[in-house]
Amino acid sequence: MTTAPNDGALAKPGPVSEPRDKMLGFIIYGLYLVGFFTGFSALIGVIIAHVRVKEADPVTATHMQYQIRTFWFGLVMLVVGSVLSLVMIGWLVLLFFVVWTLIRCIKGGLRLNDGLPVEDPRTLTW
Repeated sequence: MTTAPNDGALAKPGPVSEPRDKMLGFIIYGLYLVGFFTGFSALIGVIIAHVRVKEADPVTATHMQYQIRTFWFGLVMLVVGSVLSLVMIGWLVLLFFVVWTLIRCIKGGLRLNDGLPVEDPRTLTW
């Protein structure tokens, strides 16, 4: 019996996320991005993530953990940057907060779109 060489055509299936959970993950990332203009939508997003993280599929659960950390550490940066803006250095902290949040939301959204988990949802980097 001969076998054909493995040319990558039969790739191992990767992690799968449930369509309902995946859509909820996209909604949370979207609420975070809209939060730059409204403020309160990011709060709605983190509440959804906290409520649904335990019952989400494993792939989306990593995204929700990542989103929860993004919100809380982003809030800390926002408060510190706002206080420090009185001495001008806070504007740099606020700029970093915006760039950091954008990168995390875009990177997370792209990985979620591909059905991939966040490699390390506890990281503060991207």
